[in-house]
Amino acid sequence: MRLGYWAAALAMAGGVSVTAIALSSVAANEPVPSGLTEAGRWRPEPFTSPVEANLVVPHAVSAVSASPTSASAPALPTAAAANAPLPVIEPPLAVWSREIVSGDTLDGLLAEAGLTGPDRAETSLAISAEYDLRRLRPGHVLTVEMSANGSPRRVALDVDEGVRVEATFGDTLSTRVVSPEPEIVVLAGTTRIESSIFAALEDSGIPSRFAVDLAQMLGGTVDFRRDLGGGETLRLLWREARVEGDTIGQPKIAFASLDLGDALYEVVWPEDGTGRATMYLNGEVVRVFAEPVKGARLSSVFGRRKHPIYGNVRMHTGVDFAAPRGTSVRATAPGRIAFIGRRGGYGRVVEIAHGTETMTRYAHLSAVPDGLAEGQRVTAGDTIGRVGATGTATGPNLHYEVRVEGRPTDPLSDERLSEAVEGEAQGNAGLDRLAEARARLEDALASDLASNTSERL
Repeated sequence: MRLGYWAAALAMAGGVSVTAIALSSVAANEPVPSGLTEAGRWRPEPFTSPVEANLVVPHAVSAVSASPTSASAPALPTAAAANAPLPVIEPPLAVWSREIVSGDTLDGLLAEAGLTGPDRAETSLAISAEYDLRRLRPGHVLTVEMSANGSPRRVALDVDEGVRVEATFGDTLSTRVVSPEPEIVVLAGTTRIESSIFAALEDSGIPSRFAVDLAQMLGGTVDFRRDLGGGETLRLLWREARVEGDTIGQPKIAFASLDLGDALYEVVWPEDGTGRATMYLNGEVVRVFAEPVKGARLSSVFGRRKHPIYGNVRMHTGVDFAAPRGTSVRATAPGRIAFIGRRGGYGRVVEIAHGTETMTRYAHLSAVPDGLAEGQRVTAGDTIGRVGATGTATGPNLHYEVRVEGRPTDPLSDERLSEAVEGEAQGNAGLDRLAEARARLEDALASDLASNTSERL
């Protein structure tokens, strides 16, 4: 039965195939339309690549309206070339700092900071080229900056008056001295004398060293033991140099007014570098003192004192002015050079004759100007030497003496030398300086009063 079905199916398939072959033979013999013949011969044109495609894609254009011939591919972003070198990161520095105390040495401090022997020797040599290491004092500060490997980068020595000596290590070792620009502050004060000028200044917080300046100008005119009975009023104007709020150097007195009740003594110290302080009595010029060293500090006065070297009490025949080595020393009055040379403990001296009776002596000099000779005439203010420490001296200073007929006299009270320079202080110029000093004192006192009132409020 099943075989019958398969036979019938094969017979039908063969019939269909024969019929299809017959029909295709008949169709092949039919003529082909001309249109189809032409279509069959068509071939596409050969493709040529465009030389350059300038395709521009305008912003905010829809895909429908964009023209394929006017669209261009956006430029690809390019990475910026990193030409700049990367920053060099310095390793952190180790900083060591300590205040110098008694017994310290620079080499010992550098060793304590951790420097090696060769580095310590090099540092000491560099700093000593700018600063005398024998002048190291308690209170000075040494600061050392070191890199991670322990090698020094910078060594700084802070010394007096805000001055810093710096040694910087690099390709070469360099040393410099940094001197700050100080701020000048004008101050004023009033005190009442009960026992002594020194005690009155100290009790009022006014620099007590001004007692020496007052003795310099008033000592020959005012008898401090007899004329000061108690209750006298003393008013002062002075200047201080400050760096970052710290006072450096010594304060300098500018004006003093001492009221004795029946007499008013006033002293104006100059700011113009002339070194000529003027004293007034009741508004009239009394005397002028020409300082032998500009701006120097009077460190010792005339009279009996304990000798700073020998330790015994003996007569001090002049006055001493402390000043840096090499500071100019000037003649205090016109005269003739009588002697240049050495005199025992005086060291190198210059002596000037002022007439037949009076002579001034300038001692402990470090040098005398070339060309200065005995017999040569000089005027007040002429440079006749340089401050030094020759002879018997504890440090650089000028020992200044006045001798009358061979006998020493107090240089601060002798009137003979003042006559040569007093004329300049007479008249309107001297009175103008006094009026200006009075006004500055009043302004400073008023300013100080206002400041104290504000602090209390």
